[in-house]
Amino acid sequence: MKIYTRTGDRGETGLFGGARISKADLRVEAYGSVDELNAEIGLAIVECGGDDPFRHFLLEIQRDLLVLGADLACAEPDTSKVAQRSVRMENEAVNRLEAEIDRLEGKLPPLRKFILPGGAPLGARLHVARTTCRRAERRCVQLSHHQPINPIAITYLNRLSDFLFVMARAANQSAGVPDVEW
Repeated sequence: MKIYTRTGDRGETGLFGGARISKADLRVEAYGSVDELNAEIGLAIVECGGDDPFRHFLLEIQRDLLVLGADLACAEPDTSKVAQRSVRMENEAVNRLEAEIDRLEGKLPPLRKFILPGGAPLGARLHVARTTCRRAERRCVQLSHHQPINPIAITYLNRLSDFLFVMARAANQSAGVPDVEW
């Protein structure tokens, strides 16, 4: 199979189920932002190295983000045979994030002030991923005002941005680099 299909040469792309929409559509913007976030997570994984304890969970997040992108690429989230064969984001992914946030926060000093993004290389990458996550969340909220989407998509992205913030703090702590308070 060739990487190029020429089907997008006129500014359209295909959704699951075969519908064609403009590449400027809010739905494409939403799942495109999720794809950017996945690439940011990939950069954070590179910072981890092979045996870093954060690596495994970040790989799980990348898999979740592929599910989320597929979910958003289905224009009819609750009906039709398309929905039956499509992958859907589920609450289990949100629950995993919450459990990991609680675990990591239990090892961190209490947050008393705002902190500046940065720190060790992994921490800084995670802060960048967090901001990309917030943008993806905003795009999904915007899309939800115009078209139906799986509401778990927004919940997941909201929780993921919290997780990335906490993981950035944990990565900085692990590297011996203190958070810079504002």
